[in-house]
Amino acid sequence: MISPQDIKDNEQIKTYIRRADDTLSALGFTEHSFAHVTRVAHFAEKVLRELGYDDRTCELAWIAGYMHDIGNVINRIDHAQSGAVMAFRILDKLGMTADEIATVCSAIGNHDESTAYPVNPVAAALILADKTDVRRTRVRNRDMATFDIHDRVNYAVEKATTVLTPDKQAIELSLVIDTEISPVMAYFEIFLERMLLCRKAAEKLGLAFRLNVNGQAVL
Repeated sequence: MISPQDIKDNEQIKTYIRRADDTLSALGFTEHSFAHVTRVAHFAEKVLRELGYDDRTCELAWIAGYMHDIGNVINRIDHAQSGAVMAFRILDKLGMTADEIATVCSAIGNHDESTAYPVNPVAAALILADKTDVRRTRVRNRDMATFDIHDRVNYAVEKATTVLTPDKQAIELSLVIDTEISPVMAYFEIFLERMLLCRKAAEKLGLAFRLNVNGQAVL
């Protein structure tokens, strides 16, 4: 059985994550390297575990989260689909069963906003984990004078926490935003589509999705 540790230790996967992030860096995108994919993997696994899913489904969520962005090594456009095909080849070669490959690859192939849909619980957990990773440390550009709106919005986030509420009825993303760097409306201009996708993903898991900004409920 292919474990998360097997995936984390795989040199081929490490190379694709590293080179995919190099590609996005050249294009001016925020950080998509090991910090991002590790956060996504852990949160995707964590939310399913807290909801009572079996251990193997939780592990598959971790694997999907860790591998979800490798398609960026080919091109940012359609990277979810490219990544799913790449993941299929890698996981098949490693000996993962067809049923598990189908779960992981469908999750990876359905995580980008333009084509995303929470087709199964692993996909839903991946979407929630990926789209709520908003933080200042993802901004590569340190010259605020040359920030584009994506840099400005991410840099304005001083704190972000995503949790399953104690009653296990909702996923809640809480942000502290420095409104002198970016107004709250700019956040919605960039991330509204992602937040609506998070709502769909939460519903797939039988949850509500809540967004709090600077102590105020906004979604």
